[in-house]
Amino acid sequence: MPQPWQDTSLSAEDRAAALLSSMTLEEKLAQLVGVWPGSEAEEGEDVAPLQHEVSETVDLDGLLPHGVGQLTRPFGTAPVEPAEGAAALARLQTRIAAGNRFGIPALAHEECLTGFFAWRATVFPTPLAWGASFDPALVGRAAELIGGSLRSAGIHQGLAPVLDVVRDARWGRTEESIGEDPYLVATIGTAYVRGLESAGIVATLKHFAGYSASRGGRNHAPVSIGPRELADVILPPFELAVRDGGARSVMHSYNDIDGVPSAANPWLLTELLRDTWGFTGTVVADYFGVSFLELAHRVAATRGDAAGLALSAGVDVELPAVRCFGTPLRDAVRAGEVDEALVDRAALRVLRQKCELGLLDADWSPTPSALAEPPESAGPAGTAGAPGLDLDPPGMRAVARELAEESVVLLADDGDVLPLAPDARIAVVGPLADDPAAMLGCYTFPRHVGVEHPELPLGIEVPTLFAALRAELPGARVTHAEGCAAPGPAGFAGDPGAVASAGAAALTAESRLAQAARTAADADVCVAVLGDRSGLFGRGTSGEGCDAADLDLPGDQGALLDTLVATGTPVVLVLFTGRPYALGRWSRLLAAAVQAFFPGEEGGPAVAGVLSGRVNPSGRLPVSVPYASGGQPWTYAQPPLGLRGDASSIDPTPLFPFGHGLSYTSFAWERPEADAAEVPTDGETTVRLTVRNTGDRAGTEVVQLYLHDPVARIARPVSRLIGYARVPLRPGESAEVHFAFHADLASYPLRADGTRVVEPGALELRLASSSADSGVRHTVPLTLTGPERTVDHRRRMVCEARVK
Repeated sequence: MPQPWQDTSLSAEDRAAALLSSMTLEEKLAQLVGVWPGSEAEEGEDVAPLQHEVSETVDLDGLLPHGVGQLTRPFGTAPVEPAEGAAALARLQTRIAAGNRFGIPALAHEECLTGFFAWRATVFPTPLAWGASFDPALVGRAAELIGGSLRSAGIHQGLAPVLDVVRDARWGRTEESIGEDPYLVATIGTAYVRGLESAGIVATLKHFAGYSASRGGRNHAPVSIGPRELADVILPPFELAVRDGGARSVMHSYNDIDGVPSAANPWLLTELLRDTWGFTGTVVADYFGVSFLELAHRVAATRGDAAGLALSAGVDVELPAVRCFGTPLRDAVRAGEVDEALVDRAALRVLRQKCELGLLDADWSPTPSALAEPPESAGPAGTAGAPGLDLDPPGMRAVARELAEESVVLLADDGDVLPLAPDARIAVVGPLADDPAAMLGCYTFPRHVGVEHPELPLGIEVPTLFAALRAELPGARVTHAEGCAAPGPAGFAGDPGAVASAGAAALTAESRLAQAARTAADADVCVAVLGDRSGLFGRGTSGEGCDAADLDLPGDQGALLDTLVATGTPVVLVLFTGRPYALGRWSRLLAAAVQAFFPGEEGGPAVAGVLSGRVNPSGRLPVSVPYASGGQPWTYAQPPLGLRGDASSIDPTPLFPFGHGLSYTSFAWERPEADAAEVPTDGETTVRLTVRNTGDRAGTEVVQLYLHDPVARIARPVSRLIGYARVPLRPGESAEVHFAFHADLASYPLRADGTRVVEPGALELRLASSSADSGVRHTVPLTLTGPERTVDHRRRMVCEARVK
């Protein structure tokens, strides 16, 4: 007969409470920790902050009688064939469940920022590319596929998305973020959460909160922002993802805000997240984040003190492995230093989530769906992960290609070179032109783990731009020269990119430049392929712990671009990067410029398609591209004194603004109409705009809606995004875009406690192709009437857009 906690006719809350009441302190604590199988055996570079300094060998046999809460990265720690990894995970789960008296398995989590973080799995574009697509529906579809892939292998929780709003592009984790605008981050990120959750995977919001606003763009650095900026910029993406996305987990950030570390902040993790927003899921520690209260922040003297601070604040699970929530926390509870009720609170949340995932059902099986399929449904032998577990199937590659194509941004185009002529002589020059690493961000398996295993093949097909252009334009003569050394620190032998360029290692910098100049001079057009090579903790030019001192192109790539321009051959710049770089030096010298933010395994063909004209570019910048490398940090949503002015000699105006992007066709925007010119402070109106494709190619326009509040009681951004719509049109075709504007979208945090108000007065809606004044196509004046209103987390946060 099933035990009460196995009775599916009861609520998850009741089942979890019944189980909790039968558990000892040690058994409850066991549910609050993770173990990281295989991490001790990996002797290479860290893949988590201070991994080897903080990690300790764990006696799994000693833990089993009490249980195990979570399993950390069973696929993302070392290379494993997918089917073998799933089988090994199932065996481990069987062992864990059999080892404790209640038969409770572990909850397995994995990274999934650019797809299932596993060898041979599809690598999707990085989140900054999601932002460039301005396409929540497509991002949600990708997330649903990723979630299904995780679920099929026995994974329950995905550590994504990153909802940190970019505040300083020098920050290495810019590539993991969606953009510099909170509305774009909120809507795209929430779509990803919905997709992941719809597949049965627990989505984990990262990093709560303020992580991207660190001083100097330095990883883990303190955050110095006011409560209004926190409420208006940093928090809304998390708020929407919890409220509308249904996220079931939140990961605290490493930073402190005004001296209070997030892992020890009860206002953030309990009062705001749970009591105000109504979050009911689990709060998990960023890796070693609880230990950092003792070792880095130094707000705790011992492991037990750190555990008590984190648990009291609202951290439910210590990840990636047990260090503080085990024996130190047990001893603190028994000594009366930590209330056992706090342990019960966290354990109840963990057990409730395990109930929701089916892990406490009487018929739970450790065998994942992919291994449970009958043999005739398995994939053919020789495919990735075959038989039965193909993590890179054609359907996923197709969506990865579509997202990559939509994310490519055409920054500049003089109209003379692009699209490339099918029979042109094309010199493809640059250290990233024939390097698969150019497509991959730091949270992809090849760049995160694979670099530690240089003997290992990538496991997936990642066409380079050089190879993709040759395939795209078979009638063209496509030649290649490296031009300069690959960006990044020298001597990192584990990097496959170093192997790829070994043949040119003996060349001097001068000879490489001379060879590149000859190759470019002998061509009709030169495609200069420059950018970043991602890595971790200083082992790349972009990625976690790879912060930049300035926004100049890394390494010798600026000098290479100067050399190529000087040949007189028209130069098309293609950037594969994890952040924007200053391009003002070449703004009048290039025939065209194309930006791709680590576009994933299908990025080469996607960019080749844009260069050939097969793909009409529709990407828009999720971050501003600066003119000069100084003047940072800067984002477009500035109050008047944050813009160019006579009071300072520094002009922060970007070369290409947020939202900018060109097309090979042209669009006409007819004068918009609003249902009403006056709207109550609790009312709404619809704004209509007709867009027509006036060119000779099919294309997609991205209509952006910005709000301008002429007068407010605190300094407000001159313009901020509140809505957008992708409008695909054939030549001569038109469509009507409807924006449902609610007065709540004009709210702002008036008081220092974050309380938001909607006040009566004049507003201006700006229909624009970018955030710059020059991008504004039409304005719609509105007046809010009636009393001032106070609004909270139940306010309208999204301006629904429909294309008819």
